[in-house]
Amino acid sequence: MAKYRIAWLPGDGVGKEVMEAARLVLDALKIDADYIHGDIGWEFWCKEGNALPERTVKLLKETHCALFGAITSKPKQESEAELDASLKGKGFVYSSPIVGLRQLFDLHSNMRPCKAYPGNPLNYKDGIDIVVFRENTEGLYAGVEFYPTPREVLDFMSAKNKKFAKFGKLPENEIALGLRIITKKGCDRIIRSGFEFAKKNGRKKVTIVEKPNVLRETSGLMVREARAIAKEYPGIQLDEANIDAMCMWLVKNPMSYDVLVASNLFGDIISDLAAQLVGGLGFASAANLGDSYAVFEPTHGSAPKYTGMYKVNPLATILAAKLMLDWLGENKSAERIESAVAKVIKEGKVRTYDMGGKSKTMDMAEEVARKL
Repeated sequence: MAKYRIAWLPGDGVGKEVMEAARLVLDALKIDADYIHGDIGWEFWCKEGNALPERTVKLLKETHCALFGAITSKPKQESEAELDASLKGKGFVYSSPIVGLRQLFDLHSNMRPCKAYPGNPLNYKDGIDIVVFRENTEGLYAGVEFYPTPREVLDFMSAKNKKFAKFGKLPENEIALGLRIITKKGCDRIIRSGFEFAKKNGRKKVTIVEKPNVLRETSGLMVREARAIAKEYPGIQLDEANIDAMCMWLVKNPMSYDVLVASNLFGDIISDLAAQLVGGLGFASAANLGDSYAVFEPTHGSAPKYTGMYKVNPLATILAAKLMLDWLGENKSAERIESAVAKVIKEGKVRTYDMGGKSKTMDMAEEVARKL
């Protein structure tokens, strides 16, 4: 029996291609693991009305962790139009399977390293090494939305908050309502994740990125908790920044930042911005971390227009596999992957289209494997 059982979730579009590339690298390392395929993504929404089938959830519960490729998501009107004819009109509602995984398995912390590897022609500046910790299950991504908004909800909100009264007078079908949910527990977990990472890895500063001057209660709770928790880590500096200013300062002086912590939407925004500073989404991996389970993924989408072309950069997925091995405790193998990736980038002999080259997805994977 293999030491690890890893759920293998290619998903849609180029997700299958970059996962094939990651598998080549993992096989070259001779990791003692069984990789067990799971169905997930747009294809299964269209056929079954569920992008995250129950059989896949069952599989995940029987594995140590999962490596995930990419999914296709479309607006409500398009998603309904592409349902199998036998399922239409039965009330199926599309929801993102990766968001579903995060909530179902309580993967509360999303860690996104953004590191500028020397030799990457896409680097904004060499030396950038930022790690974003994004809360993963709450905020505006909690999925508590209404449209049309029921009259009882409008009346309740109007009675509780005078600022809402002008909206509460609108007809139900003229207002869509979404709730930003921030809990003390959610704040505590993501802030501690950031500080613990900083402590373990010799990082000197954690910056909490919110908007408490406007979002006084939700962002205010995040900032208050950060200030309290920071007292437990006397060797680590706590800074505070508003999300809008943070976007400007990251572009102006990215070298000033180390570990960034934010709620769900704000973390999503700054992690994509930080990813572009180090080459774009082709280099951006993520770890969705819970207390006992984790899902690892590239942060790019399924890129339908490139499907079947084996054109896209697989390094984000290969680096996601590196994060997975770190989490499993296979630190030497994880270090070998990162070292190999760094060598390939620095040499510059193999470059995919986003790096200005003509190499294919598997060319890059084979070169990384040779450098292990």
